[in-house]
Amino acid sequence: MSENNVNIYTQAKSQMSFSERIAAALPGFKGYKEKELRRESDKLVRNHLVSKLTRVKNDVRSIFQKITDKRCLDILSDMDRLTAKVDRVTEKINHASYGYRGFFDVIKIKEENLDNMITFDNKLLDYVNALTVAVDDFKAQLSAGDYSNLQDNVQNVTDNLEELENTFDRREEVIMGVTQ
Repeated sequence: MSENNVNIYTQAKSQMSFSERIAAALPGFKGYKEKELRRESDKLVRNHLVSKLTRVKNDVRSIFQKITDKRCLDILSDMDRLTAKVDRVTEKINHASYGYRGFFDVIKIKEENLDNMITFDNKLLDYVNALTVAVDDFKAQLSAGDYSNLQDNVQNVTDNLEELENTFDRREEVIMGVTQ
């Protein structure tokens, strides 16, 4: 587990109530509780990603509005697709699996795979940050009154978003332990 993952997991573990600590000491329950803490830690990481993506989504809508106000009609359909895609990717990350499997499922999710899932989701932050920079640059250019290269800017943001989505789509393989 990376240091950041250890911190999130350790913090979650340290915040257990007295009754949760007693229950966690019971044979059979301890492993269940630790898996649950890992899942909750991962949810915290993904909530942070979704928060950043929500800001990106709002910025893309703001950009779309500025372009519409300037009547740059040739780029509106691309902006519409970009807005929809940001929405879709944000919701995909927000509603992603926690790594649960039923008791009788053939494939079980092990603690190490849950740790890999947390690490994977932490790495997604790099992709979200790159997307944020691309959107911020685009927004700054429009704020400066520069409406040249609209197509290049839209393509740059779209490429960053697709890279994030393609990486995120490999998440299920990480949960299953197929890749890291």
